[in-house]
Amino acid sequence: MATIVAITSCPTGIAHTFMAAEGLEQAAVKLGHTIKVETQGSVGAQNQLNEADVAAADIVVIAADTSVDLTRFAGKRIYETSTKAAINDGAAVIQSALKEAAVAGSKQGGPQRIV
Repeated sequence: MATIVAITSCPTGIAHTFMAAEGLEQAAVKLGHTIKVETQGSVGAQNQLNEADVAAADIVVIAADTSVDLTRFAGKRIYETSTKAAINDGAAVIQSALKEAAVAGSKQGGPQRIV
């Protein structure tokens, strides 16, 4: 069982942001993982990740169609994808993230971006 934190965000910050969050949350539960998802939508950030959340995380999933500041995840394994991927198959996103997430600046070349 992995502890996952995630951020979802789309340009308009309405439907896709929250649909992607739901896709990841449902998939994590189904796969036996714990997850906390911060949504960065039109109403600002909701369910914000705090330092303890980030510290406890095994991986970070960014499902966004916008630029997300990754500074607070320094030293963490990060996996980047689109909101579409998280909406269509959250389980595949989580499984790929667990296998492919990489620490930014590591020999593996940093976060993996799968669209």
